[in-house]
Amino acid sequence: MSRLLNQLQDKKARNEKSLAVLVDPDKATDVGELIRLINLCTESKVDYLLVGGSLIANDSFSKVISVMKTNCTIPVVIFPGNHIQIDSNADAIFLLSLISGRNPDFLIGQHVLAAPILKKSELEIIPMGYMLVNSGAPTSASYMSSTVPLPSDKPTIAACTALAGEMLGLRSIYLDAGSGAEEPIPQKIISTVARSIDVPLIVGGGINSISRVNLALEAGADMIVIGNALEKEERFLIEISERIHTLNKNLDIH
Repeated sequence: MSRLLNQLQDKKARNEKSLAVLVDPDKATDVGELIRLINLCTESKVDYLLVGGSLIANDSFSKVISVMKTNCTIPVVIFPGNHIQIDSNADAIFLLSLISGRNPDFLIGQHVLAAPILKKSELEIIPMGYMLVNSGAPTSASYMSSTVPLPSDKPTIAACTALAGEMLGLRSIYLDAGSGAEEPIPQKIISTVARSIDVPLIVGGGINSISRVNLALEAGADMIVIGNALEKEERFLIEISERIHTLNKNLDIH
């Protein structure tokens, strides 16, 4: 039941990078457009499809997952904003604990509500420490969770938070600037966190250029997550994919 987690851990051990695309169900209501995105992800050799959002205002969550599973073989992972974002048709779920904040509902409360449902499902459960970092403007995630993001100029606080999460048994760490972030996670934050933990490190939010992709990867991110940037330029996904696969190919050469 730990196939994807084991894969992430093996990739980290080899210093191999991964690419994930985050799909907000509220923005994926057009099935034709969704299938076109799925095909683009397949052609670009995207490693994972993430599904979820801080606020879902329609009933498209399960439909989006069904369309993904029907039209591709890319693993589909739920990236939940709350306990109702669960669907057994997905392959796995990032069980997020918002360790950057102090709101008990997102540290353990939502998990208590989700636990009996997850127990009955066949989803692979990947415990994850979720850390919001200040991106220069309020985001949906910070607003909906009623938490204050970590300061972007305090890498030691971020590193100690991630380390505490790892010590508590969380199997991965996600640094997020938030959906539509003005600024990405600073390289110093990523590198300091990466040096402090042994679990896979995922980075997303505000990554809308190849230079920002390179900075995150060089700093130690094991997985890059792209979301809103694809709405403006789909070619960007191809460019990121080429960059990541070149890095991984060079690992094989050496």
